[in-house]
Amino acid sequence: VQLQASGGGSVQPGGSLRLSCVASGNIFSISAVGWYRQAPGTQRGMVAAITTEGRTRYVDSVKGRFTVSSDIAKKMTTLQMNNLKPEDTAVYYCNVNGWRTGGNWFDVWGQGTLVTVSS
Repeated sequence: VQLQASGGGSVQPGGSLRLSCVASGNIFSISAVGWYRQAPGTQRGMVAAITTEGRTRYVDSVKGRFTVSSDIAKKMTTLQMNNLKPEDTAVYYCNVNGWRTGGNWFDVWGQGTLVTVSS
């Protein structure tokens, strides 16, 4: 199973970006998808996550600004980021877990996409 992320870039404070992540490969079902970020000198942390039932959760610092969604049929997840702040600057990673055909569990990461918020 592989993930392809896209959508990073540079934006001014208050701007918006949308990150997307598409999964491919031997996938029987997806259980949950999430977005994480890692700023220089910090550990990777969860930003937002969504289950196939549509339950979402966000880190407090992005609530009301970020929205995570998923299209299970397209094996795609999107992170809409609005009102971006300089402290949102980080490399963003998507994570998907679920089951392969044949019954094996997978938990994979995308390659990371850089988001820079600066004036």
